[in-house]
Amino acid sequence: MTETTCYLNTWKRFVNEGILDASRLNKRIMESWYRCRKKEVNPYLHMGQHILSDDLLAVQKEKSSLFLNIALPHLDKMRDVTEESEMMALLVDPDGYVLSFTGNQDVLHDARKINFTEGVRWTEGEVGTNAIGTALQIGEAVMISGTEHYSVASHGWSCSAAPIRNDDGKLLGVIDVSCPVNRTHPFMLGMVASIAHAIEHELCIRARQNEVELIHRCIELIETNQPVIVCNNKNVVVATSKSVRQKVSNCVGMKVNELLQYEFQIAMETPILSDTHKGVIGTCIYLLEEAANKPNQRFIPSFSSKPFYFEGEAGTSKTFQHTLDDMKRVAPTDASVYILGETGTGKELVAKAIHDNSSRKDGPFIALNCGAIPKELMESELFGYVEGAFTGAKRQGYKGKFEQANNGTIFLDEIGEIPPSMQVALLRVLQERKLTPIGGTKEIPLNIRIVTATHRDLSQLVNEGTFRKDLYYRLHVYPMYVPPLRERKEDIPHLVKYFCQKNNWNMKWPDEFFDRLMEYDWPGNIRELFNVLERLQIVSPSASIDKFQLADLLHSLDTHFRFTTPSSTKNERAETSTELTFREKIQKDLMIEALQKTKGNVSLAAKLLDIPRSTFYKRIQKFNL
Repeated sequence: MTETTCYLNTWKRFVNEGILDASRLNKRIMESWYRCRKKEVNPYLHMGQHILSDDLLAVQKEKSSLFLNIALPHLDKMRDVTEESEMMALLVDPDGYVLSFTGNQDVLHDARKINFTEGVRWTEGEVGTNAIGTALQIGEAVMISGTEHYSVASHGWSCSAAPIRNDDGKLLGVIDVSCPVNRTHPFMLGMVASIAHAIEHELCIRARQNEVELIHRCIELIETNQPVIVCNNKNVVVATSKSVRQKVSNCVGMKVNELLQYEFQIAMETPILSDTHKGVIGTCIYLLEEAANKPNQRFIPSFSSKPFYFEGEAGTSKTFQHTLDDMKRVAPTDASVYILGETGTGKELVAKAIHDNSSRKDGPFIALNCGAIPKELMESELFGYVEGAFTGAKRQGYKGKFEQANNGTIFLDEIGEIPPSMQVALLRVLQERKLTPIGGTKEIPLNIRIVTATHRDLSQLVNEGTFRKDLYYRLHVYPMYVPPLRERKEDIPHLVKYFCQKNNWNMKWPDEFFDRLMEYDWPGNIRELFNVLERLQIVSPSASIDKFQLADLLHSLDTHFRFTTPSSTKNERAETSTELTFREKIQKDLMIEALQKTKGNVSLAAKLLDIPRSTFYKRIQKFNL
């Protein structure tokens, strides 16, 4: 009890005064506290803030499928121990998202009170010093108990976590064991370290088995006269056909991208699946020599698919590169794709890229926004009608969007807006791959690929009963996430350059231009960015613009642009900031974040922070928000 009080006093003094007695804390925890203070993490946070929807959680699990496949059986073996010892065990991905959650039911119930559940992000940046986030940060096993945690949300818990890596040293995730602080077990840290080692050992064995199986599967493939290579999951060439070896004698052991420099280009890729666990163990890549690029499109060099063409700007951000990888992986297949992303993120461009890089690229690509069609016209728009089907029908009838997309791809945007009556008809078409136009009797066979998109959480609509579960599973074959612009701000300079080149604008921006763009959260995403650029071009059509003109323009274009002016506003905010205590600054930052998330709705923002609306209004006045 004395030690607990001592730690609590140490925490209070550090949070309130920034003073820390180094002899009181473990070095790793002390370093973490300083990181959290520097990042201005809220030490008074009572629960996790960032929880993925079911759709986005499914995307995260798909990315970590190998990790989950190997690690989940180990969690199952721990079930009796965690139940009897009043603990819980969980698996976390490299981004800090909890992917799997098991253990004593009473403990799990208590954990949910602080939003500690599947889909929550539990990093240092989100909730301060904690075993999961700190293990991800330092790459070592760590145990953190009680008030060693930085935020009060975890003060009642004792947690141990250990990182898990593959045979290349790449971090695959973290295993964590947690329990109420009064149930702390001294063997928890040793237990997670032991299980992490067992999982890593199994991953190593799986990798060796895959390599052996891949070599056996290569023998027939490399006898062809075509230029063909086989690479493993590390993108290393393990075998080639004779024609490739004649041109590049030392190609085995090269990275695929290195081999492409010898005037090769990828024509087609086929994944090689294991006969035992059915996972991908390698790739067979068919090459072309000196193939020409498709005009007016951007070539994205890739080892993971045929030459990939993307009409937009890919940028360099890690988040959008994940989306590109998903596009390259699914494009050669015929699977239905479900795209989740906010309005203005470029979902149609992603769908078009999937079509352009598929075997259907020479067929039609038909896009339809389901939210823009009146409900009474949707059936005729989708399925068409014959002549005389109803009053006002065209003389020759009308081919619906599905028939127009035959032998190609149909892209149904905002699929969540389709009415229940049409969901039944759509499900029937997807199941039978044929349709009957309104007023007709003859069935028309269909050979189409379905790509859907929405900014809404379809799984939530299913739970609410407004979207059919059987239709959801028909469409939700390969989920894909398109990140909002605020999650890929490093791409803004690339997007600006792309848009200016596309419109033949030779604009010269001042040095601070991109810094200003980075300060905004872009609720309208890429579409809003392009709109702003177009307005700037109209207001200042000359080839250059000075920084003062730019500040005035950005301020006058849209009241929602919360850019600071170069003089007075910036100084005023700086003065306000210095007058606030550390706790008040945290309160202000949380309010700003809540207002951004709720798009200025004070009632929702107050509810999000769990404070009375009257208190929220008082703080708005106090902080000059």
